[in-house]
Amino acid sequence: MKTKFIGASLITLSLMSPLKASAANFTGIYVFGDSLSDTGNTFQLSGGLVDPLNAVPPSPPYEPGRFSNGSIWVDYVGNKLGLTPTPITNLLPDLNVSRPLTTPFPTQGINFAIGGANSGQGNSFGFPLPGVLEQVSAFQALLQVNQQSLDPNALYTVSGGANDYLFPPQSSDPNRPQPYTNISQAVSNLAAIGAKNILVFNLPDLGKIPASGTNGRNPAMLTQATLDFNSNLAKNLDEIRKNQQVNIIEIDIYSLVNRVLDTPSEFGFENVTNSCLSQFLNCRNNPSQYFFWDDVHPTTDGHQLVAESVLAATTPESSTTVGILFLGALGAMSSIKSLQRKSIKSSI
Repeated sequence: MKTKFIGASLITLSLMSPLKASAANFTGIYVFGDSLSDTGNTFQLSGGLVDPLNAVPPSPPYEPGRFSNGSIWVDYVGNKLGLTPTPITNLLPDLNVSRPLTTPFPTQGINFAIGGANSGQGNSFGFPLPGVLEQVSAFQALLQVNQQSLDPNALYTVSGGANDYLFPPQSSDPNRPQPYTNISQAVSNLAAIGAKNILVFNLPDLGKIPASGTNGRNPAMLTQATLDFNSNLAKNLDEIRKNQQVNIIEIDIYSLVNRVLDTPSEFGFENVTNSCLSQFLNCRNNPSQYFFWDDVHPTTDGHQLVAESVLAATTPESSTTVGILFLGALGAMSSIKSLQRKSIKSSI
């Protein structure tokens, strides 16, 4: 089955009734990725429960356990589906891949995402922590040692690759797999052990984020890397569909973010160039005006757009390519969107 979702195509429908779509009846959410999907793993591993100000990310100014100023897309989607995936670090110190858990196996899913995770192995922060492909391997090991069967009715989400380009290793191995190969392999491995619904994100244009012009980075090269990644990932996912008969749901973050950056007022943003933290005195009282929270990560409002895309893509109605564009009505929705954000902020 082929499911490809064009993020920018559904935004008007999503904004008319944000996070209200009739989502598929998933029984759990299993998350594999980097800081964009991390709901507390890096924070806990870096001592956030004891010393949040010196943790990664520091809180404040970050929301505890999130690389943003509030809820991230995993939170929004989980709230809608009535599911809360357990951060893998919540199982520590009980977690040990060589022996079964002594606590009950999580029933609503597990979040393996780690801030700084590379697409394959290792971590760009220099921590001895697993990359995205390694997270999938850890999940498989966890199932085996606990004699658990993979839940075929759960939603499995895979994202990553940005860290490989933004924080490349100083010594590059010519035989090292490409980031899109690692993400594709992670998807294929999940399908091989029984996952039926796998949601995969492509990359936004890394040449357009605030970090693209810092620390010696070349925006043009990052844009080209993004295009290469997205093109090759799409081809690989098509092959996996054909060979492994799995429902792969592609979320086109590239198109979604480009639309926001090109016409920010349509989404209620005033600044899509600078990060909120770089202008904190101006943005602290109204961060909803900003799309970027720091030089890499979106604000909670940006994450909400991603969540709306995910929820619309996983509704029963979106079983094939969503190709109808309703973008012309977005301008009329921006004032409504601003009011919705204020309501959401007050409930976080």
